[in-house]
Amino acid sequence: MKDFNYYAPTEVVFGKQSEEQVASLIRKYGGRKVLVHYGGSSAVKSGLLDKICGLLGEDGIEYVTLGGVVPNPRLSKVREGIELCQRENIDFILAVGGGSVIDSAKAIAYGVCFDGDVWDIYLGKAQPTAMLPVASVLTIPAAGSEMSEASVITNEDGDLKLGYSNDMSRPKFAIMNPCRTFTLPPYQTAAGVTDIMMHTMERYFTKDDDMTLTTELAEAVLRTMKDCVFAVLKNPADYRNRAQIMWGGSVAHNGLTGCGISDDWATHQLEHELSGMFDVTHGAGLAAMWPSWARYVMHENLSRFVRFAVNVMGVPNDFTDPEGTAIKGIEAMERFYHDIGMPTNIRELIGRDITDEEIKEMTRKCSRDFTATCGCLKVLKADDMEKIYKMARG
Repeated sequence: MKDFNYYAPTEVVFGKQSEEQVASLIRKYGGRKVLVHYGGSSAVKSGLLDKICGLLGEDGIEYVTLGGVVPNPRLSKVREGIELCQRENIDFILAVGGGSVIDSAKAIAYGVCFDGDVWDIYLGKAQPTAMLPVASVLTIPAAGSEMSEASVITNEDGDLKLGYSNDMSRPKFAIMNPCRTFTLPPYQTAAGVTDIMMHTMERYFTKDDDMTLTTELAEAVLRTMKDCVFAVLKNPADYRNRAQIMWGGSVAHNGLTGCGISDDWATHQLEHELSGMFDVTHGAGLAAMWPSWARYVMHENLSRFVRFAVNVMGVPNDFTDPEGTAIKGIEAMERFYHDIGMPTNIRELIGRDITDEEIKEMTRKCSRDFTATCGCLKVLKADDMEKIYKMARG
């Protein structure tokens, strides 16, 4: 078991009508003039944006709005937000939406206080020393950005998608009303649950087998998400199961399921090049990549894949054939993905065969021009990445 620090300072306000507290929470954390950052038309059509702005206005809190965040949030929007915040003397950023909006808000918050190009932070060329406070009104459970230290931004110039983590970016508060997720389309719901589960699985598949409680917590999250997604796909207004998923998204990525172990993140890094190149839904891209990664690395800790098969996927344990049990667990995960409408390879994801040239380009980007590795369970070099992409082509 590894020594660890666990830090999760975000105040969670969870439940029906929880957004009613938004103004008092902003004041609690020092906000006086707020950027309300949001995505597309859903925040407007649902009436949530008007409600949030109305509550701020009633409380005398000044605000300006900036919409237009898209999935795989763009650097150009971040730069627009930085300029707006500096011009308007914004001192607090409120993200109304899902992970893409929160990630964009975090990047803006870095950039406002940074004397340089914010992209240098994501390239690892610079370290921020300050940022504006960020908070969220969550509408899409998936990324876990509402409690995490991470954000991911896509630079349209070269289709490069990079993440950056810093504890000071953890939101001051997260308002979570499961009712706000009732109108999520089935595909977005399923992709969100896939992302939630993968945040847990990136930590679960490790060589550190002696942190029993963390492992049990991770398995509970995975089983719960797996069960609840079918209930909400059948009945989108199922509050109880929507609530489990919404809270599961936060628990999966606030660090709790990684205490005392080494995490991996290779599947995420491989997928970032998929969504950077093809602008696909992140959760669906993870589903397309994970089975091939799992088959490639499973012998690094076969017993962990056996445990996943038995304790999460419900596969009978054949004690005479651990490899067979592990493979059946991967196959069961593939069936689960298909059952909820997710792909299990790149062809299913993008609707065509991927070319060798595209694989080489993703490999180049993922390996940072063949200079970097990824993963921890098995450290992947560029040739490993290329092999996994080829396995995943379908």
